[in-house]
Amino acid sequence: MANPLLHVEDLRTWFRSPRGIVKAVDGVSFTVESGRTRALVGESGCGKSITALSVPQLVPEPAGYIAGGRILWDSEDLLERTWSAMRPLRGREIAMIFQEPMTSLNPVATIGRQLEEASTVHGGAWRAARARALELLERVGLRDPSATLRQYPHELSGGMRQRVMIAMALANRPRLLIADEPTTALDVTVQAQILALIAELQRETGMAVLLITHDLGIVAEVADDVSVMYAGQIVEEAPTAALFAEPRHPYTQALFASLPSRSRRGGDLATLEGMVPDPAAWPAGCRFAERCARRLPECADAPPWRSLAADRRVRCVLPGVDGGTA
Repeated sequence: MANPLLHVEDLRTWFRSPRGIVKAVDGVSFTVESGRTRALVGESGCGKSITALSVPQLVPEPAGYIAGGRILWDSEDLLERTWSAMRPLRGREIAMIFQEPMTSLNPVATIGRQLEEASTVHGGAWRAARARALELLERVGLRDPSATLRQYPHELSGGMRQRVMIAMALANRPRLLIADEPTTALDVTVQAQILALIAELQRETGMAVLLITHDLGIVAEVADDVSVMYAGQIVEEAPTAALFAEPRHPYTQALFASLPSRSRRGGDLATLEGMVPDPAAWPAGCRFAERCARRLPECADAPPWRSLAADRRVRCVLPGVDGGTA
């Protein structure tokens, strides 16, 4: 098999704090292949967004830093590049859509100006930038692109701002799009439109997509592969269809049990007792053990990865997780 476009290996992204070192991302590995979408899923605070920010080296400094691991881009380790040496890749080959477009857009610059800058920052011609900006806004489905070029971010709705962010991210035809909760705070109709747009552009360009989300419904709709995160680590990964057919890790099972279901109509949703452990003092063993109803004495030790198939693995020692008899 050809090398994946992006291969993250044993990534550790930590933060200095008054309480000590907070290990927000602590040994994460995954791949993203061209033309495919990998979703990173998990509850808030599990390290998804910090993982995403680590790829283009946008971790907030000086508190945050990448403590170890490798981020291979076409087999080149990006962590060997300085922050400034990453600039040619950011926006041109690796683009990112952030959670809240209102805080990512310049409030005192028109949409047209910001799109023109996105098209020229990597050497594009200013003469062609306005035409490219108009083309991008048309491409993302805004009804009056010419008027939008003259508007400021506060004059647009949430869905319109998100479409502008997608247009900016696609200005230089990136090979990898990192979408961090791209439909947060949008209504269901706009969510569907945004996801359909990203999928359509992916089919046309062959770009890879790293999707950060806590919404399993979105994952089912657009992702090819899934990595489930808990407490700074990935605990299960699988093709989307296989994961949804039979989640194996107890945490993944708990996530699915918390979803509304026709079979449980009228009943209470399942809840997960306990709290995520403190990232400044992770337990030595399984980080989910204190919340797991099936925990064993062996869970006091760090669980190894267990391969269930060539493209599926789980971090758990429980009997039955590997498909055997529970």
